Amino acid sequence: MSLAIFLAVLMGLRIFRSVIIARLRKLSAKTRTDIDDLLTHIIDSVGGFFYVAVSFYIALRPLNFEESFFKIIGYLLFFIIVYYIVNTIQALIGYGAEKFVQKKKKRGQEFDESVVDLLVKILKGIVWAVAIIVVFQNLGYDISALVLSLGIGGIAIAFALQNILADLFASFAIYFDKPFQVGDFIVVGKDMGTVKRIGIRSTRLQTLQGEELVVSNKELTESRVHNYKRMEKRRTVFSFGLTYETPTEKLRKVPAIIKNIMDNIELVDLDRAHFKEFADFSLNFEVVYYLNSSDYNVYMNIQQEINLRLKEEFEKEGIEMAYPTQTIFLQK
Repeated sequence: MSLAIFLAVLMGLRIFRSVIIARLRKLSAKTRTDIDDLLTHIIDSVGGFFYVAVSFYIALRPLNFEESFFKIIGYLLFFIIVYYIVNTIQALIGYGAEKFVQKKKKRGQEFDESVVDLLVKILKGIVWAVAIIVVFQNLGYDISALVLSLGIGGIAIAFALQNILADLFASFAIYFDKPFQVGDFIVVGKDMGTVKRIGIRSTRLQTLQGEELVVSNKELTESRVHNYKRMEKRRTVFSFGLTYETPTEKLRKVPAIIKNIMDNIELVDLDRAHFKEFADFSLNFEVVYYLNSSDYNVYMNIQQEINLRLKEEFEKEGIEMAYPTQTIFLQK
């Protein structure tokens, strides 16, 4: 009779599984979402060992065994159920992380997937830790001592790995706060470069000279970071000097010349142009303008064009630019 019960329950569970999976597959073919595909995968992942264990446990009940034997079998069945529950939760965590990554990629946002992978691993580790605690609690053990020992061990590990953990939590701060992203040009102290990768412990920059610069995440969160990629406008100040022999009427023409040049260059908004000072060997002008671009190469191209047009206009007007000179007057 026990053998008949075992075979009947096992076959019934297998038929139930086949019917449910077949029904879910038909439904998933009609929908655009993939949550039903995940549900089908979870049900399908429940292996035959689980069905055998359930059938075996039910088939043994009519037999005259000691209650302690059934208790052991019940614990084994409980362990198997906890195992599959943990796998289901992990599958849901992985599904949520995958959807999050796909959403970011769909928006065209650049980010480092290693942080998401790390968070997934931490969450899965927490699920396993909770499952182990639940198992020990159901076995009748006092888990307070276990939790206390885990807490003391965690504190000891935290002290031993405080630098690594500081970089780890700094990577979380960078990921969620987003002071910069991959592709941004940043300046940290005396170092500058383009962000190539934001890792768990460090961030890698490619400097203007071409080498790779590795900066710890802790240092990045504790320093002032200048992010030029986020800059909508670039304020630029530059100066030039004219010779002291330049007539006053030509000096008065210089601001108008500069304005005419700026008005004919795209992306440039002139702020001011003034005769600033009488220097040691030149009459200095200061020009301030705004560039409606954050790209450094665009800035250099615009500045080059301004310099060339200034030189061209000054040559037309007969205005001579100054360079360091000394005039010696001899009096007899």
